[in-house]
This record gives sequence, structure tokens and C-alpha cells, in this order.
Amino acid sequence: MEFLKTVAEALKVKEIKRKLIFTILMLVVFRIGSNILVPGVNRTTLTQLFSNSNLGLTELFNLFSGGSFSNFTVFALGVTPYITASIIVQLLTVAFPYFENLAKEGMEGRKKMNQIMRYMSVVLALIQAFGLTYGLFRRALINQNWVVYISITLILTAGATFLMWLGEQINEHGVGNGISLLIFGGIVSRLPSQIGEIHQRVSEGGTSPVTVAILILIALVVVVAIIAVQQGERRIPVQYAKRVVGRKMYGGQSTHIPLKVNQAGVMPIIFALSILQFPLIITYFFPGTKFQEFVEKYLSLAGSPGVWIYAVLNVILIIAFNFFYTAITFNPMEIADSMKQNGGYIPGIRPGRATVEYLSGVMSRVSIVGAIFLAVIATIPTLVSEYSGLQISFGGTSILIMVGVALDTMQQIQNQMLMRNYKGFLK
Repeated sequence: MEFLKTVAEALKVKEIKRKLIFTILMLVVFRIGSNILVPGVNRTTLTQLFSNSNLGLTELFNLFSGGSFSNFTVFALGVTPYITASIIVQLLTVAFPYFENLAKEGMEGRKKMNQIMRYMSVVLALIQAFGLTYGLFRRALINQNWVVYISITLILTAGATFLMWLGEQINEHGVGNGISLLIFGGIVSRLPSQIGEIHQRVSEGGTSPVTVAILILIALVVVVAIIAVQQGERRIPVQYAKRVVGRKMYGGQSTHIPLKVNQAGVMPIIFALSILQFPLIITYFFPGTKFQEFVEKYLSLAGSPGVWIYAVLNVILIIAFNFFYTAITFNPMEIADSMKQNGGYIPGIRPGRATVEYLSGVMSRVSIVGAIFLAVIATIPTLVSEYSGLQISFGGTSILIMVGVALDTMQQIQNQMLMRNYKGFLK
């Protein structure tokens, strides 16, 4: 009830209402574009291509594109090029001083990095679009010549660039993170068809109703666990010393530094999935080769023992990216310096280097819990598919993205409500 009350109050505020309507309209535009088919494609051949496909990893493209990949629409690439570009830029901030300095320059530095990401996204989109057109989807093209290849490549690149722009417009004029909301919208749009497939399997006797009931129970438990971990935090107490300025006394109050259990959010999973897609993208340039056979067997969800190799690599990458992304977003030295300048200290910990080491140690221990949690959530779909026979694309990863994005969006709405002295529903 508190949730509905807060949303109702938000709709009474003209500015928030305008942002919510704008965000919804942008998501509608995204879904309309997801149904605009690429011209010159034989749909019957396309359907047969995916029904006989044993690549497995194509589901990951569908996850990011909301099903546009398998339907080969103008948004078939989804936001994958932008996500890959953001990963590369994040890695460059650690490896090259130039990008590290940009990250420290504040707003101007972020603008330059965003511009670099935009150009890099377009280049990656061109590469992926050509690989898809010439490799995977070539058999479904009605006319196979270079004019068609180039035309479709440009169409797919334009679609990916438009999605990048759409996400930035949501960031600027709407509510929530634009790219995350586009992924969220794609996942939600696929739920009805997935539910229909499960119902059909139950009706045909391919799956037991008891199995479906157990999966629903697991999904509910996963949702509750995700909310608990996403909202969970370790609070570091901070005490500010009293100081006299003129005739007034300042400080003396106690507060805390909230260290989130899952500081990185859904980004480690998205990063890991993007990296695991890379071998599949390469196979599009070499169809029918031994390299493609190797990827299908050893690096694909549909391969054997590839499904388990993929699962292990997924866990390792998620844990690694979790620590990496946390190290980028959490700067203990900056926090310690800020506390010291304002007369703050952690009880029992000396200001300066000791505080930095203490915050780093606590954040590392907290991050271990978050990393293991993300790895478990990401592995659930693989286990479900192997032992239940259900190919569920909206498994733990999708639920985590949906819940994480929903919580983040509602948190932003609440923050804007609190600025106007409204009581929020998130505690």
C-alpha cells in the first residue's frame, strides 16, 4: 500500500509525472522498433534457422534485445555494442593514465568518456552487424550479394545507435537508467510468450505441473533474496568531533557510511554475458568451420561439456567483474579524506591510512558475499534447464536485472519525492 501511495503522490507532482510519461513513451518506441523487420529476409528460413540452431548463446542476444535478435528486426543488436564499449572504457581507466585522469576530472571528464563510448559503440555495432548479416543470417537472406550485406549492416548499426540515443534521452529527461530500462523492457516483453511455452509443455505432458509449481516457488524465493541483498548494507559508524566557530558549536553528531552488499548491482552479470558472447560473434565470420564446432561444443550452453564450462567461466567472470566494478565505484581514499577534512572519524580507527585500509577490508569482505550471490543467481537457469528440461530464458539473471532495475528506478522516484517532503515507501 505504501508503494501505491508513493506512486500516486508522485503522479501529482507535475515534473515527476512528466518524466514518468516520457520514460514510458520511450519504452513504447523501443517496443515498436523491436517489431520492425529487416527487409530482404525470408521469414520461413529464419524460423527454421533458429529452430535448428545449437548455439545456445543466441539466448543471450535475445535477453539484451527483447527477442529482436531471433526475429531479426532493426533492433537485433540491442544495447550489446554500448555495453561492450562501456566494459572496454572501464578497463582502459585502469590500464591507461589518460582514461584514469578523465575519470578524475569530474563532469567534463565523464562527458569525454561518454563521447568515446559513443564512437566505440558505433564501431562495435558495425562489426557485429556485418558478422550477423554475413555469417548467421546469410542463409535467410533472399538475395545474397554485397549490396544487401552492406545495406542490412547499416540498418542494424543505425538501430543500435538509435537505442544508445534512446537510453541517453531517458537518462536526461526521464526516470531511471536508460540502458538498464531498455533491457528491463525487453525482458518483460518476453514473459507472456515464455509463460505460454511452459503452459504448452504442461498441456502436452512434457513437463509436470509439480515441476512448474516448484519453479514458481523458487522464483519467488529468488525475488525475495534479490530484494534483501540489493537493499542490504553494512553501516560503518562515523563520529564527528565538536568544533567551535565564532560563538557557534558545530559537529558532535553520529552518522554512518552505508556499504551495499551488492555494490556493483547487475553490472558484473551483464559484463560477464557480454564477454561470453564474444566467441559466438567471431563464429559468425567463419560459418561451418572447425572453430564454430569448437565453440558449439566447449563454449555453448547447448554443448557438452560446453554447458558446464560456460557455467564455470560465467561464475569466474561474475566474481572478477564484481570486485573490479566495486573497486571503480567505491573509493575509500576519497571517503577517508572527506571525513578527515570535516573532522570525522571511525571509532577505534585512526584517521588517514588506517581508515583507508579499514574501509577497503570491510568492502572486500562485503563484496565476497555479493559476488557469490550474483554467481548463484546467474547459475540457476543452467541448473533448471539441465534438470527440469525447461529452456527458461527469464531465469535468475533476468529476475535479477528486472528486480534491480525496478528497485533502482523506484529509489530515484523516492529520492525526488523526498526532496519535496513526501514520505517514501523504501526503508
